Amino acid sequence: MRIDIITVLPGLLEGPFSHSILKRAEEKGLATVKVHDLRPYGIGKQHTLDDYAFGGGAGMVMMIEPIASCLEALKKERAYDEVIYMTPDGQTFDQPMANAFSLKENLILLCGHYKGVDERVRQHLITKEVSIGDFVLSGGELAAAVVADAVIRLIPGVLNDETSALTDSFQDGLLAPPVYTRPADYNGWKVPEVLLSGHAANIESWRFDESVRRTKERRPDLIGGPFSSEKGGNTTAQNDS
Repeated sequence: MRIDIITVLPGLLEGPFSHSILKRAEEKGLATVKVHDLRPYGIGKQHTLDDYAFGGGAGMVMMIEPIASCLEALKKERAYDEVIYMTPDGQTFDQPMANAFSLKENLILLCGHYKGVDERVRQHLITKEVSIGDFVLSGGELAAAVVADAVIRLIPGVLNDETSALTDSFQDGLLAPPVYTRPADYNGWKVPEVLLSGHAANIESWRFDESVRRTKERRPDLIGGPFSSEKGGNTTAQNDS
């Protein structure tokens, strides 16, 4: 997989992709993230990227020409599955979307800034608009890093244990169950006996029941939702009856 990120502030993205899982993914040759500074594509001697909005109003708007030029240059090198604009009013990013993106080969993430981009960019140059939540950031860089992290960790071979991502929260429409490690007894706080039993079927059943219980308590909106698995839906229904 290759992810190209277009930004007016490339320095904001130096840290996230030089450590941990994302760095290992690149070292293994499984994923590449390239950050592109939009400034060289700016207009005139000052490489201007923004201008006042037609009709007035506070804040500056990212111009269409620099963005179009950058996208054109990238598309000359390869075909892209999606050109994604990071924006607070986009479709909310979730695990099913991350799963879908992880099956793609080449993605572009365009980071908004200032008051956003010229609307014609959204109408004609991008294929999907994505938000990481109902709040506003200073720019789309941190949101792009979140999306890249969530997607790349799903690529087979990136995680040391490939089954780890499959048991994450939201993968089956439920939150992940509690987890414990040594010691089995700390200050009288004990690990549930079933986890020490060695009985695989009982452990799996306990984990699923705990996932359902935790989801009902913390995220009841997920119960019976569009991303719930058939197994989750059936078990939840039985527990509710």
